Amino acid sequence: MNIILFLILGGVAGWLAGLIMKGRGFVILGNIFVGIIGGFLGGFLFGLIGVTSGSMLGSLLMAVVGAVVLLFIVGLLKKS
Repeated sequence: MNIILFLILGGVAGWLAGLIMKGRGFVILGNIFVGIIGGFLGGFLFGLIGVTSGSMLGSLLMAVVGAVVLLFIVGLLKKS
């Protein structure tokens, strides 16, 4: 059950990041992948500044921030 929740959270985070980055998202499987990787990246970035989350909403926020950063980096790499 946790893996299904993790995939749903990753998909939502990737979809929201795609909306925030104005269409730089991917199809649903790509959004799930971006959201999952973004979750790890967001957790790492927030951990560097000493912020942790114990709730699902906080985890979603960290995943979205991480996914936005990831999409920004991918956008920079695509341009060059």
